[in-house]
Amino acid sequence: MTSIITAAAPRGFDTILVANRGEIARRIVRTLRGRGIRSVAVFSDADATAPHVTEADVAMRLGPAPASESYLDIDAVIGAARASGAQAIHPGYGFLSESVGLAEACAESGIAFIGPSIGALQIMGDKARARDHVSRSGVPVVPGFDARGLSDAEIGEEAERTGFPLLVKPSAGGGGKGMEVVDDASGLRSALASARRVASAAFGDDALILERLIRRPRHIEVQVFGDAHGTVIALGERECTLQRRHQKVIEEAPSAGIPEATRARLLDAAVTAARSVDYVGAGTVEFLVDADRQDEIFFIEMNTRLQVEHPVTEAVTGIDLVALQIDVAAGAALTPAPRLDGHAVEARIYAESPERGFIPSTGQVLLFDAPRGVRVDAAVETGSEVTGFYDPMIAKVVAHAADRSAALRLLDEALSRTTVLGVDTNIDFLRQLCQDERVVSGDLDTGLIESLLPIRRRPPTPTMLAAAAAHVTDRTRDSELGRKAGRVWQRLVDDRAVDHVFETDDEEVFVASTIASHHVTAVASDSDGAVWVAEDGRTVRLRPLDRRQRMLRRLAAQDARTTASGPDARAPMPGSVVAVHVVDGASVIAGTPIVSIEAMKMEHPVVAPHDGTVRLLVAEGDQVRLDQVVARVTEEEDRWRSS
Repeated sequence: MTSIITAAAPRGFDTILVANRGEIARRIVRTLRGRGIRSVAVFSDADATAPHVTEADVAMRLGPAPASESYLDIDAVIGAARASGAQAIHPGYGFLSESVGLAEACAESGIAFIGPSIGALQIMGDKARARDHVSRSGVPVVPGFDARGLSDAEIGEEAERTGFPLLVKPSAGGGGKGMEVVDDASGLRSALASARRVASAAFGDDALILERLIRRPRHIEVQVFGDAHGTVIALGERECTLQRRHQKVIEEAPSAGIPEATRARLLDAAVTAARSVDYVGAGTVEFLVDADRQDEIFFIEMNTRLQVEHPVTEAVTGIDLVALQIDVAAGAALTPAPRLDGHAVEARIYAESPERGFIPSTGQVLLFDAPRGVRVDAAVETGSEVTGFYDPMIAKVVAHAADRSAALRLLDEALSRTTVLGVDTNIDFLRQLCQDERVVSGDLDTGLIESLLPIRRRPPTPTMLAAAAAHVTDRTRDSELGRKAGRVWQRLVDDRAVDHVFETDDEEVFVASTIASHHVTAVASDSDGAVWVAEDGRTVRLRPLDRRQRMLRRLAAQDARTTASGPDARAPMPGSVVAVHVVDGASVIAGTPIVSIEAMKMEHPVVAPHDGTVRLLVAEGDQVRLDQVVARVTEEEDRWRSS
């Protein structure tokens, strides 16, 4: 990558602390190493052996696993910077990257903050204030209002004046966290409560704004850069429309076929917004474009930091944006933006199960094998532990080609060669997106992914079953290997005819024989004895069943056929109970939310399986395991029989 700095090189930094984790920190450390700058990583107890810690020149402990006690602890971050001799702090994206408090603490400590001014953070870090500010500069905004200081009744009155449907979102923060769609007045109160709860937990601020919902929006953002000499430039736009629950999944640069006049308006409006706060450094101005009326653009917010999807801009501009951030922070000047070259597409790999409603997945990564020929920014490697404390994104795959269709094909092919064993991922779903006819044609809106739901899990292929059967045969034959959970290898399935019975996590049963095949498959066993098999980007977890387990399963199935629905309400994922919606002993109907569980910045309700009386088994703040029973709902007839 090149730089577009033309001023005489300023005195740079010798040591920079990276106040972040995962792929973010690794990506920044990579640039620091290339520039000959000493890198300082920070970590929580959960990340003590994480890749970003081992790759940096120096690593400093911040505190316990919860982000609030480590990565979000400003005093701990500043203390680590002082102790390590860092002259500057790069906040990455997420966590403290848009924190006025961190910028102020840096200023007080004489440490450079690689980001915008405190004034820009104060204005653009608050969605409501940013919206009012840029509108006065002529940047178009979506109709809506700031709910700060209003009672629920007053919010309801303003909502009626603005008109439904509405989008409720936290005024602080970003990343789609806490956003709720409200179709009519009846759903407003519960949406406000949920949005406030998530906003308070994620950002420490429960202030909300409400905006008119555009039914078929495209989410397009512009990468801007400003320097301390008054220059602000736009480095093209990115298409971020493919998202789920307001969380981006696939991004690309440039956008997929918007009119040139609209593109020009987007770039001009983004530069205007950045100039209005004398912006310095990397920033992203986000817009909505109506898919049915692409001549209209609406400002959403400005993220005062680098973005997760910045690699697609780096690919088409040839610029290392982190290096540019460092140079600008050291006082260098910008020149006009370069011409864009080709098309780039990025896919985010999440540790989650699309077939189970995209619930997060945790565990040890038994194998991580990245594809060659494309850019891969990963938070994990073989042996890494994926916990429920942080964001579920574990890697990004970025493809760059001469045009959009070629870039999509290259991305799909690269995903087919990406292997993650030990945790569920969305890789197979990402491949489906790359091949979807609407995605290929560029007919995008933010509801496209929702229209593909629910995702059905495809059964394991004969080759996957044969590989699992051969693996179990080898493991049984070699007792020493059988004791080493997590042993991973690449094997050619041979022709030994040995039958095995497997059960999937969806409780489907398959009989597999080791059969002849020339297909190379990645196989590994976890600590529970289950077999993970990968093929063409797909992964399946298979639990071997012996004769006794098969018999018990048949008996359980018979019992299930004579029972309507069980009384147990179970946790859909490991996490923390953030809300209890009913009191112990309450009467509920089927589908009533009982508790809400949060993990990896996502909140999921646990609902009553049928009508009856609730017995709570957890309290707010409790940590729960996957499938743990959190409540029991006893039907009236059952209570009468037990009395």
